[in-house]
Amino acid sequence: MSLESHGPAPCDDADGHLVTAGPLTPPPDSAGTTADETALRHSIAEDVQGMVLATMVASLGLAIFAKGGLMIGGMAGMAFLLHYAMGWNFGLVFVLVNLPFYWVALRRMGWEFTLKTFAAVTACGVLTDLLPRWIDFSHINPLYSAIVGGALSGLGILFFIRHRASLGGIGILAVYLQRTRGWSAGKVQMSYDACLMVAAFFVLSPSKVLYSAIGAVVLSLVLMFNHRPGRYMGV
Repeated sequence: MSLESHGPAPCDDADGHLVTAGPLTPPPDSAGTTADETALRHSIAEDVQGMVLATMVASLGLAIFAKGGLMIGGMAGMAFLLHYAMGWNFGLVFVLVNLPFYWVALRRMGWEFTLKTFAAVTACGVLTDLLPRWIDFSHINPLYSAIVGGALSGLGILFFIRHRASLGGIGILAVYLQRTRGWSAGKVQMSYDACLMVAAFFVLSPSKVLYSAIGAVVLSLVLMFNHRPGRYMGV
């Protein structure tokens, strides 16, 4: 999931490198922001624990969204929309709707990023479906669901980014179109999310769509404040 963003459009830095300002775009090495070449790479053990932690946090956030009957942007939002409208399994749909983007990721970001992203999407989809069997919320306030679900999902995505992975989705395509067509990645992402929210009015109540938008804003703010060039970037 990728969960993905309402951030500003990318721009070029003083050295001509593309700086992706959108909070849900792929990690810096894949999207153009240069990482410190002298930085120590994460070990396999560090990557494994980081990916596991990211999966637990992000899937809990998505499960809270689901319990509140809310949705989010990106392909996770598409999966939620189909889940609510058709009754389809969220985890399976989340994995399937992300499949076309792996080809783009493989071409533009390489095998490591693509495999990690595939693992992240699959694990989050499965765990989000399993969590209701392990924990039970008899009642959850939709505003609380939006705020906490958005914050946890944002933290999970942040952890994935720092270990060169993502929750896939439209962010990958947005960066690809920016590089090949010159389209603004931020505008592509925002246009998709806006269309998704409009479609949500045909499935969810207006109040649920409003709370969903609040959750999307919270998620974006978490990433915007914590995923910025010049600060820690895990390699």
